[in-house]
Amino acid sequence: MLTWRASGTPAHTPRATASRRALVGIGLALLLVVSATLPAAAALRAGPGAGCPPDQPDCSVWDDEPGNPGDPGGGGDNGGGDSGGGGGGGGCQWNGRTIPCYDEHKGWFNSNDGCYYKLAEPQAEAPEGQQWYVQTCNGGDDIGNEVPVLLDEPPPGFGAPPDPEELARRAFASITLLPAPLAVAPRKRIGPGLVGLPVWMWSEQNAAYFGPIYADETDRDVTVEITAEVKRIVWDMGNGEYVTCYNAGTEYEATGERAGGTSPNCGYDDGYQKAGTYDVTATTYWTVTWRGGGETGEIPGVTRDSGIVQIQINELQVVTR
Repeated sequence: MLTWRASGTPAHTPRATASRRALVGIGLALLLVVSATLPAAAALRAGPGAGCPPDQPDCSVWDDEPGNPGDPGGGGDNGGGDSGGGGGGGGCQWNGRTIPCYDEHKGWFNSNDGCYYKLAEPQAEAPEGQQWYVQTCNGGDDIGNEVPVLLDEPPPGFGAPPDPEELARRAFASITLLPAPLAVAPRKRIGPGLVGLPVWMWSEQNAAYFGPIYADETDRDVTVEITAEVKRIVWDMGNGEYVTCYNAGTEYEATGERAGGTSPNCGYDDGYQKAGTYDVTATTYWTVTWRGGGETGEIPGVTRDSGIVQIQINELQVVTR
């Protein structure tokens, strides 16, 4: 397994002999490195809190309790929800779907009966202590069939202020997080690598792949702003081992000053110990924070899986005379 410094860069492992250092330089210098193309659909791997479907760039969110995102190779559930009253959680629930707790045309949602309520304007004559409300039922689907109702007091949830967390989730649903395109050296279709030689991994440093990405959502007098950015990328080397990097990595250059050596910030330093073809994948782990309405928070469990790039590793041949 690789060891890592506190800064997140891989610790260099001393090579066995000077001749092996030479072989490293020769082996990597002859490799032409190109970026991996993304498949049409990557595998879904999302933790609690948000989901990024493989067939679309936009993510969806829910209001489950946060789990422990970030475990290498970990899976995720498909989310859920809980019922909500006016202004609570990530939205209100009706018949298995999430709807806004407030609508500027229909008013505030009452989860007890599935109806929206707003004060009738103008108010018709009413007994003392009562008011007329306009009721839109069936989760608000009965728009156009509003009913005036006379109530002694406002229904549950009526008049609740905007929920900053709900606005944060709306803002998050409006942004696009793309899976990072992968690149490695060596690359199977260009030329094989050798057992024990270091491997470099990187991706294009682009805001769409690593952030930061900003968005905001406003409801009445409350505005919430979110920031989404990748904090780490976990590389699955295809042999049961993982490498965690804290940036996009450095592109390998066959004529660069580190040619034949280890990557300065994202590499599999000891290389593969057995010959074979390996499928390398990677998952970016996003941190999504929000602030507004006098509150701050985080949307947990946001990940993006990238495609697959294959790497061919051959045995190191020793020639004797």
